[in-house]
Amino acid sequence: MIRTLNASDPDFDELLADLLSMPDAGPGHISQIVADIIADVRDRGDAALLELSNKFDRLGAEQTGDLEVSAAKMRQAAERVDPLVIDALQTSVARVRKYHLEQMKSLGGLVDWSFEDETGNKLGQLVRPIERVGVYVPGGKASYPSSVVMTVVPAKVAGVGEVILMVPASDGRLSDSVQAAALFCGVDRMFKIGGAQAVAAMAYGTALVPRVDKIVGPGNIYVATAKAQVFGQVGIDMIAGPSEIVIVADGSANPEWLVMDMFAQAEHDELAQSILISTDQSLLTDVARLIDEMKPGMARAGIINESIANRGALIRVPSLPDAATVVNRIAPEHLQLVISGAEEFIDYIRHAGAIFVGSHSAEVVGDYTAGPSHVLPTGGTARFASPLGVYDFQVRSSLIQCSARGAIDLSRTAAILAREEGLEAHARSAEFRVQG
Repeated sequence: MIRTLNASDPDFDELLADLLSMPDAGPGHISQIVADIIADVRDRGDAALLELSNKFDRLGAEQTGDLEVSAAKMRQAAERVDPLVIDALQTSVARVRKYHLEQMKSLGGLVDWSFEDETGNKLGQLVRPIERVGVYVPGGKASYPSSVVMTVVPAKVAGVGEVILMVPASDGRLSDSVQAAALFCGVDRMFKIGGAQAVAAMAYGTALVPRVDKIVGPGNIYVATAKAQVFGQVGIDMIAGPSEIVIVADGSANPEWLVMDMFAQAEHDELAQSILISTDQSLLTDVARLIDEMKPGMARAGIINESIANRGALIRVPSLPDAATVVNRIAPEHLQLVISGAEEFIDYIRHAGAIFVGSHSAEVVGDYTAGPSHVLPTGGTARFASPLGVYDFQVRSSLIQCSARGAIDLSRTAAILAREEGLEAHARSAEFRVQG
């Protein structure tokens, strides 16, 4: 049974906060486990990676070289994949590449920029791609070739010099389609290493695994915790939580489509969240009924049932502006607008990772083929975070080049401010330029 909320009820804010709260997963205990794994990899390097991979993933590897997947093995794996899947993967890669090439154009590409002020000082910015990026792709409850596409392609478009891919291989099995995706996306090196040990290897480097400058990609709580712990040693994209969708729908929506859209999110895992918001009570009633009728026919019915029962909700709102208020408070990873005038409604939205406009724009196309990366901010972080894009794989350096004339005015002002802060050496350093 899915819970129902009414935005007009006096206790709605409290009930919504409870709905959005995450169950306690014992983060203190997990944090210590992850810290121990990271320390072990730092201390023992490849020996720890081999031992931990065999322990946690039952990899059955005999030597450290078995942890790497060669390009030849990727090609062999691609030959085993259904041609229909290969065509779909290549279509996905092409569309994601096209989107991010357009994104590069909108950002000015990798073009440095500068301007000269009235006294001849040159100011600007240098834009450079990150040299080496590590990508983590989950491999626990399912294989995710789409996550390879959605993380590696933006990095390559941005000009990253080397992309390292980490994928867990439970019981020694590595998805052929994941290997094919890695091949098509141009991954430079691929390793069968998962969990916190994969993050540690990328952050600190071992004899086998090169140290990276930034780690991106989703993972379970151990991966997320490890990314948080190594941040500062390397950059990270975000701390991703369970997947989530908010759908705003009116009476024009097809209730069966809405239910399947909710199920599509719920089947990710038991902590995934599916929320439907509407002004139409009859629609909400129909959806509640159809959830119970359609659920038994789903392949992952058990996962869907737990997700919908514990974290799903149907929310009645008085008006569409009220729906927007609720959406902005949730700041969802995915927002689907199945309403008349959906394009105009976008103006009300301030916080959402990805917005799917109109009844034909199912969230699932964002997962695979639309073009934008499906790595998105979760857990309300869309209030301050953005989808993964080419900008995540670039670094910028400020450029300051003073002319002899321009340095005089700038240095005089700088010396005044430096003394105000009690920094005499700063002031004198500036004044030397004034005095010539």
